[in-house]
Amino acid sequence: MSFPLLTATAALPAIGAIATAAVPAARRTAAKWLALGVSLATLVLAGVVFARFEPGGDRYQLTESHAWIADFGVRYELGVDGIGVALLALTALLIPFVILAGWHDADPLETNSSRWRPTQGFFALILMVEAMVILSFVATDVFLFYILFEAMLIPMYFLIGGFGDRAHAGSDENAAAQRSYAAVKFLLYNLAGGLIMLAAVIGLYVVAGSFSLSEIAEARADGSLEMATSTERWLFLGFFFAFAVKAPLWPLHTWLPNAMGEATTPVAVLITAVVDKVGTFAMLRFCLQLFPEASKWATPVIIVLALISIVYGALLAVGQRDIKRLIAYASISHFGFIVLGIFAMTSQGQSGATLYMVNHGLSTAALMLVAGFLITRRGSRLIADYGGVQKVAPVLAGTFLIGGLATLSLPGLAPFVSEFLVLVGVFSAYPVAGIIATVGIVLAALYVLVLYQRTMTGPVREGIGGMPDLKVRELAVALPLIALLIFLGVFPKPVTDVVNPAVQHTMHDVQKKDPQPEVEAAK
Repeated sequence: MSFPLLTATAALPAIGAIATAAVPAARRTAAKWLALGVSLATLVLAGVVFARFEPGGDRYQLTESHAWIADFGVRYELGVDGIGVALLALTALLIPFVILAGWHDADPLETNSSRWRPTQGFFALILMVEAMVILSFVATDVFLFYILFEAMLIPMYFLIGGFGDRAHAGSDENAAAQRSYAAVKFLLYNLAGGLIMLAAVIGLYVVAGSFSLSEIAEARADGSLEMATSTERWLFLGFFFAFAVKAPLWPLHTWLPNAMGEATTPVAVLITAVVDKVGTFAMLRFCLQLFPEASKWATPVIIVLALISIVYGALLAVGQRDIKRLIAYASISHFGFIVLGIFAMTSQGQSGATLYMVNHGLSTAALMLVAGFLITRRGSRLIADYGGVQKVAPVLAGTFLIGGLATLSLPGLAPFVSEFLVLVGVFSAYPVAGIIATVGIVLAALYVLVLYQRTMTGPVREGIGGMPDLKVRELAVALPLIALLIFLGVFPKPVTDVVNPAVQHTMHDVQKKDPQPEVEAAK
């Protein structure tokens, strides 16, 4: 038996979470270093997975399959495709930065406290989320994926509700109440989506007699499994609803600004850069592969919802007074681009959407984490409390600017490539939708540049004069992310080479071909 590399990559952070939680309460620093070490070791394993993946090989590679609940046909089946391996690598890459950025976020307020371990719990929960997300990207059994899809809500609930943003404006009681509200709203929205998905998972098993993604897809391809049109559409809607909540797609998005606003900054990054990617990834892996006809049937409505997300999220970002909520609404707009690219049903659109998932993770992490360093220094999330930061902390202002420019998809930075591919794919199939989507690009430039102008330029406001610049630990977080944004902006080939073959498989699933350009005959 070959070494179970995918299992090991997911098991390592899970074991590390248990070990971190078991560190004695008084040894908080040891727990931090243990969590960081485990995340770096997981990154090494993820690098091995990425290196061993062959873009021109089988669709699912490094496969594992073992009986789990045999009486119900449930198996522990893993396999990674080009889309999954790109997102697995992104997850493993971001977690060390999340841990470094949150180094002091869960320290107890009582410095002499040795009877409880909030620090240990904080980092253990982050590692547990990492394990579940990685496993969800490689699960090829539908029931196993569903278990992971729901189980990751538990540690996320405690991270949002138990470790809130200490820069909250207002009394401690008010902050705790808003944090609790955000955590419960996150949980209820996602549980509702998950329960509907559970009904669809059961329905799929009744129709197909299996939970194996590969077996169902193969049976559909060779004609041995036929679904009635109405059945396929209902099952598709059950899956898509859950994924649209997780994504989040308008109008199921309202939990995200609350969750990102009330969570600590590293947890906010964990939500939008890592966990939410499971929703858009699952649209590609499950909706399009299992229900190709229903996916094409629902495409017009989904494109409209994606366009609303793009414009609506960007408009609300323009009007925000809270830095973290502005970035949250910007993410809603960006997820609209991702969904638009997926359901444009073109190879450029889907390649761009997958690349957008990776690049959005990097750009949002860079902008949000640097914003978190800024907020920690001032103790406020309100834009109006800042001004003139670039005069007293130029490195902080510079990294913030680059993160913001990446968010608005400036040419030369990674998100530009993905957004360009999405728009090319959309314009070739739905020109009007492409024109509307460009409104989001214009608005992105507006909310990012206005945010920078109001916080970093102008006279130095009261409370800003003594603000220190980025320290070594903070530079270790910001600079590698900026370097990656620049590298992938000028040379995206390492990711596109892996993603493109997987996209071609998805295009074959839905039996779609790229529209051919109309060339006017020469006179």
